[in-house]
Amino acid sequence: METRPVVTCFLRSEGEVLLLRRSDAVGSYQGQWGGVAGYVDDDAGRDRDPETAARAEIDEETGLADAVTLVRRGDSFQAADADRRIQWRVHPFLFDCDARTVTTNAETTETAWVHPPEILTRETVPRLWTPWDRVRPRIVTVREDRTHGSAWLSLRALEVLRDEAALADAGRSDGLEAAERDSDSWDALAAVAAELREARPSMVVVANRINRAMAAVTGESPAAVERAATESLNHAVTADRVAAAVAAEHVGNRLATLSRSGTVRAAVDAAAPEALLVSESRPGGEGVGVAETFADSAAVTLTTDAAFGHELAVWNADTLIVGADRVLPDGRVVNKAGTCSAALSAAAADVDCYAVCATDKIAPRAEWDREERDAQEVYAGDDDIFVSNPTFDVTPASAVTVVTERGVLRAEEINDIADAHRDRSEWTERR
Repeated sequence: METRPVVTCFLRSEGEVLLLRRSDAVGSYQGQWGGVAGYVDDDAGRDRDPETAARAEIDEETGLADAVTLVRRGDSFQAADADRRIQWRVHPFLFDCDARTVTTNAETTETAWVHPPEILTRETVPRLWTPWDRVRPRIVTVREDRTHGSAWLSLRALEVLRDEAALADAGRSDGLEAAERDSDSWDALAAVAAELREARPSMVVVANRINRAMAAVTGESPAAVERAATESLNHAVTADRVAAAVAAEHVGNRLATLSRSGTVRAAVDAAAPEALLVSESRPGGEGVGVAETFADSAAVTLTTDAAFGHELAVWNADTLIVGADRVLPDGRVVNKAGTCSAALSAAAADVDCYAVCATDKIAPRAEWDREERDAQEVYAGDDDIFVSNPTFDVTPASAVTVVTERGVLRAEEINDIADAHRDRSEWTERR
């Protein structure tokens, strides 16, 4: 039996993946749905690296090569097609995609952005769930990722819950990561949800969004959990997008920012400022990447954290826009260390300061964690010196205006939303 290496690529956008229906122009599985797929070797029969092949197929079949970012390459697997006497060696890939307009070639008759559980019910190429299973997010993704922001990870957490529920509903044994896999499906899914909401204690949006889903479940069936997780994911995507659009309406043409926030990036994109001042954002230096992102669309100035407060005034910023790791019930904002000093400097320079986030980042309680980093990032000497190296600081409510998908929030509105989040967090006690 001949062995042919192939790639299967999932492009993900807003919690959905792109499926393509195969036309009669392809040599196999006509009329069936699949991901972006193709041979590893090129048209001339020359071997290619699987990732090179994946990106080439994305370009040829969707026109989205410039819009994708590699998230994960899954372990390859073999799938035999006895009728064709071929052993496929499948290399799975997952890419995040910044665009959703697809330009197809003759190999595709139609496309659809769908939530991955639809793979379990559509007429697809053989074993399409297997490559998705090799690249989809897991609890460990949420717990151990140190690259992405909290809003991004909250979507991944909802995807985990959605997919585990779909597998349980379909009676698939490859679902349910919790130890209670063999027990009642509801108990097992509740355990998955509980583990997800505790995976990143400092990221309140992860817990709030899992609680939103589980509090909305009616009954105790896996199908109900899947529906609630999907609806909560759709709600989260919309909230993040609208919050950015609302914030863009409040800012001027000379913006300042620090650290990395997907919602802030979307707000800056929408505002299209003439000039952007960016703090380098140590430790981690995320500000450098932010500056590079906007270098082609605005006059960007990158400065040191130490000089940022001074630069806000002499650079003539009209707005400071920051993200929020969490908003406390009294309106204080927890964010990357340096936010407090930047906000206070903005107030002294008569510069408006906005924290932009979805309301799901409002904490049900006032607790927050500084998340101390390695002391040796600051001092690696031998003297007896106590080192304070926090990841986060807290900005007084008087120094920042919170902007969300609901608009600018007053202190009492923030407190009411915190109460609602606290009520949803008690879903386990109501079962």
